[in-house]
Amino acid sequence: MKTIEEIKSAIEAAVPGAGVEIVLNPSPSAQHSLLLSPAHALDVAKFLRDDSELAFDLLSNVTGVDWPDKEISEKVKIKRNVKKMVDGPDGTKVEQEVEEEVEETRKRVEPGYLESVYHLYSIAKKHGPLVLRMRTVNRTDQVDLPTFTFLWRSAEFQEREIFDLYGIVFTGHPDLRRILMWEGFKDHPMRKDYVDPDDFEYEPTAHDEVLERHKAHQAATAGQEGTVPAQ
Repeated sequence: MKTIEEIKSAIEAAVPGAGVEIVLNPSPSAQHSLLLSPAHALDVAKFLRDDSELAFDLLSNVTGVDWPDKEISEKVKIKRNVKKMVDGPDGTKVEQEVEEEVEETRKRVEPGYLESVYHLYSIAKKHGPLVLRMRTVNRTDQVDLPTFTFLWRSAEFQEREIFDLYGIVFTGHPDLRRILMWEGFKDHPMRKDYVDPDDFEYEPTAHDEVLERHKAHQAATAGQEGTVPAQ
């Protein structure tokens, strides 16, 4: 198989303005990936599938990743005016404003995003995997990415699973609905800030932690409902 750099160059020659970036993997596997711009992702993916040398005809798996907002601390050097006592012309100490360079720590928040990751193989050429990534703008109201279902049918159920568990909305998907959780379920259980509910309305299990949470929920809601739950 061509190197990741060669594949990137081939994409850029075939899809002008594709905006493909290499995401390096520092682990021993060194399985680097290509980050695609959602605006050009379908054209890039079609090229990867149809190109005679690459021929990535199999999409083996699709996974989701949640990258929450991240606080980053940075040390920066700044100049500021400070008042200091210095020797005057007559040898006495006088107060004078001088400029000095100091280092201070500043914090900033790097916005989070959701990511879909695709692993491509070529059955015809017997090579792979090629790892592709797409990222949403944020984790709240701009979570749309294009679907790959019409290029690789194997994306259909897997993108539904990512939609269900992470909340990525795959634009153009032919049947985008929950696949593991039920319709009407709120939130997305695989997000890193997901909070488990304490409302275990089904029969409590023998696991102590779950049983205690169930009892606590019953006690908290008993007054609201006007009845005491049966034990």
